[in-house]
Amino acid sequence: MRARLNPALGFLLYINGHMEPIFTVADASHANLLIPLMREFYAVEHLRFDEKVAPQALQQLLRNRAFGIAYLISVDNELVGYIVLTFGFSLEFHGRDAFIDELYLRENYRGQGIGKAGLQLIEETCRSEGIKALHLEVERVNTRAQAVYRRAGYQDHDRYLLTKWFEER
Repeated sequence: MRARLNPALGFLLYINGHMEPIFTVADASHANLLIPLMREFYAVEHLRFDEKVAPQALQQLLRNRAFGIAYLISVDNELVGYIVLTFGFSLEFHGRDAFIDELYLRENYRGQGIGKAGLQLIEETCRSEGIKALHLEVERVNTRAQAVYRRAGYQDHDRYLLTKWFEER
């Protein structure tokens, strides 16, 4: 599998000599493409999708590169998913760290190496951004995704991710 980055088109991946997914950096003008995919992802993961708050949060991310980067994933001119990388800082992890906040592929496109290619792109992005550690979250029951992530080098720290909200949900 060979891959190259084309600034005009996004991240191109060639498998067996033909083009597969294209990863394009999303900007504020792409929000209307991302929102339906977010709705799908939240439904699959049984997450609450807030029709008012989600678009506002997405716009914050898309308008401020310091918060992170979102990539649209297309195959044969069809939008099939997205990846969101967000930035943080951690003393434990020696400086800037990042989080794969959301990674979603429509069901028909899973198991074809597209997610793996997305992880490779995210890793390249992190290296170019000076990121020291990359984190992600996966449901405990999603053993298929866990296997993919472990093969890609992610390790379980045997910790729980705990969350406290500061606004009414």
